[in-house]
Amino acid sequence: MDTLPPFLEHVGNTPLIHLREASARTGCTILGKAEFMNPGGSVKDRAAKYLLLDALKRGLVEPGGTVVEGTAGNTGIGLTLAGNALGLKTIILMPETQSAEKQSALRGMGAELRTVPAVPYANPENYVHQARRLAESMADGAAHGVVYPNQWDNPANREGHLASTGPEIWEQTGARVDGFICAVGTGGTLAGVSEYLKSRNPGIVTAAADPEGAGIHDWIKFGEIRSSGSSITEGIGQNRVTGNLEGALIDDAFRIPDSELVPVLWELIGREGLYVGASSAINVAGAIRLAEQLGPGHTIVTVLCDSASRYESRLFNRGFMESKGLPMPPWFD
Repeated sequence: MDTLPPFLEHVGNTPLIHLREASARTGCTILGKAEFMNPGGSVKDRAAKYLLLDALKRGLVEPGGTVVEGTAGNTGIGLTLAGNALGLKTIILMPETQSAEKQSALRGMGAELRTVPAVPYANPENYVHQARRLAESMADGAAHGVVYPNQWDNPANREGHLASTGPEIWEQTGARVDGFICAVGTGGTLAGVSEYLKSRNPGIVTAAADPEGAGIHDWIKFGEIRSSGSSITEGIGQNRVTGNLEGALIDDAFRIPDSELVPVLWELIGREGLYVGASSAINVAGAIRLAEQLGPGHTIVTVLCDSASRYESRLFNRGFMESKGLPMPPWFD
């Protein structure tokens, strides 16, 4: 494709924001990559861009065709908007436990949304498996093609971050970056950025920030998927080694409980003026942990994934937060 539609053209090149509170607390420079400023509102716009461009390049689908994906929401939003710009229809399968805001956004953007019960990946009725089977069942006789992007195991996801996010961070920091950390959903962001940064400087420390209920922390630290507990975060927290994680160059991991990420979230909103969601907060909490481990004077980069507006019905719901034993924002008192 010689000329990209405006949506795809403007994915990426997001700014790095200096996080004053986290930096002051650690004596490091902690920077957040403002991925919520992508045109579809999240870091997943990058995966959507590279997954669809790869599918088009390989002739798996063409304008008039259909994209079928299983997603917790943000990749679905990115795929739907990018698909609209490319003349593709979108069918999204999503666990019914995901926020009402993401569900209504997908419908408003024109996706055909099918919500299904939330069951583990090992269950054949998991939304990822259902999406794959649906795409396979639609493929025969589809005039313009049906593609299952498979954000989890498709290397185009990881390669998109290797080609864009990593180089942007290297350039924006003037090659002065000591650590990178983010949470794992598909693993594409962490694996792709880590691969690029380490190709420029093998001494850069890369790490995962893992919520409770996820097993990547123990896989990185001990070589075994183990998990316990649960988290209010959505779209992150993996209990299998995805294709995008296989062979990833990741040095360390930190398990961040909700009780640690929520105060960071209120600080990001109330003191930094950054209206971001819980996944951004777990990333910043992880960056604080990594900064404390490396010591003062280092530069740590993390990802500000999306907006709190996609989770308002939960994050600012007193009954929901109190049921989890978590505090409301101080300005609600």
